[in-house]
Amino acid sequence: MLSRFFLTGICGLYSLLFIGLSFAATHITDPSGESLDEILQYAQAGDTIRFKAGVYSGGSIITQSVHLIGEPGSVFDAQGKGNVLQVRSPDVSIEGFEIRNSGNNLTKMDAGIFVEKEAVNVEIRNNRFENNAFGIWLDGCHYPKVIKNRISGNVAIRSQDRGNGIHLYAVYYGLIKDNEVWNTRDGIYIESSQNNRLIGNFLHDLRYGVHYMYSYSNTVSNNHTLNTRTGYALMQSKFLTVTGNRSENDGNYGILLNFITKSTITDNVIIGTRKGRGYASGGAGVTGAEGKAFFVYNSHFNIMTNNHLQGADIGIHLTAGSEDNIIYGNDFIGNHVQVKYVATRTQEWSQQGKGNYWSDYLGWDLDADGIGDRPYEPNDAVDKLLWRYPLARILLNSPAIETLRWVQEHFPVLRPQGVRDSYPLMKPGFPQEIDS
Repeated sequence: MLSRFFLTGICGLYSLLFIGLSFAATHITDPSGESLDEILQYAQAGDTIRFKAGVYSGGSIITQSVHLIGEPGSVFDAQGKGNVLQVRSPDVSIEGFEIRNSGNNLTKMDAGIFVEKEAVNVEIRNNRFENNAFGIWLDGCHYPKVIKNRISGNVAIRSQDRGNGIHLYAVYYGLIKDNEVWNTRDGIYIESSQNNRLIGNFLHDLRYGVHYMYSYSNTVSNNHTLNTRTGYALMQSKFLTVTGNRSENDGNYGILLNFITKSTITDNVIIGTRKGRGYASGGAGVTGAEGKAFFVYNSHFNIMTNNHLQGADIGIHLTAGSEDNIIYGNDFIGNHVQVKYVATRTQEWSQQGKGNYWSDYLGWDLDADGIGDRPYEPNDAVDKLLWRYPLARILLNSPAIETLRWVQEHFPVLRPQGVRDSYPLMKPGFPQEIDS
């Protein structure tokens, strides 16, 4: 009797364990079969749903932790209404689809994929986004991954009326990697988001390639912007690491620092930031573009080193009290104006005996130590006169201007406050990339 009771108990325990186990299933569908909404009604967490080639209706809300995989030619189409897909569950992955034709209401945040706060650890990989208001909107979620997607906007709509390619709001610990974005408003827009990484993205033909607002402790590395109005618009943020990026033929600014503090800007290459370049509807240059490789506005306590600034109308412009930044080891090559500095204190741009390389430096290096024997001071009283009174350029080659420059050269006490590099480098750190 005891043995019978023991065996019955063991069998019952085995049955309970078996019932408690869940096995991930794979569902396969095609356009003539069940819809995504129908499959989600009986799908279990961890299930995979494979889609054969064809066009599927959009508008689904994903409330299970499932993996959506599209075979080549599989399309989600919202036909101009709302979000194409909306994710409300954690641990969802979406891979291999063309995602198109969301609604066009920016106020309602219509998107190709809209990810809600509850969708922790979502992964969006290898998808193609076309004709959506926003490409991907990440709304307050944690640990999202957006990898190797291609996102394009609708060129029939004015650029200011388009949404962003990838939009992050209150996102933590996200990875945005190896995506290509073009013809949206901004490529990647980040607001009130912390500890995210933007790595290896190609962002072109946009207003801003990367646009930061009120975000801390983020990394922007090895991205490439091309033909934008501003490559990297960094605003109202702290503790950013911006390294190894490339800005090419951007119109207004290569990198804009606006109220940026305690950040590191290093090893970036900025080439050809000139007036008349950059994106605008129809492919024309930007009217009124300023052509500044670096524009630093009211930004303090940043480290800017080992950057390569070449072929810009202005290499670097600092204003609105942008002082107490550490600037050294940079290459300034062939910029029409190397430095435009508007402030009241002299700024020393060297660190521990190392300054910057200036292609227009006319000094010498008699001891062959790689450091110029006389300081480099890029701006004088004539420069500041011309900044304040542009019409004075008609006197640029006049005897009066030449006399003013001779006087301040021989009587340094009359020189205005400005940038001074006491240890200018004789060779650039980067190889020269374009003809100056």
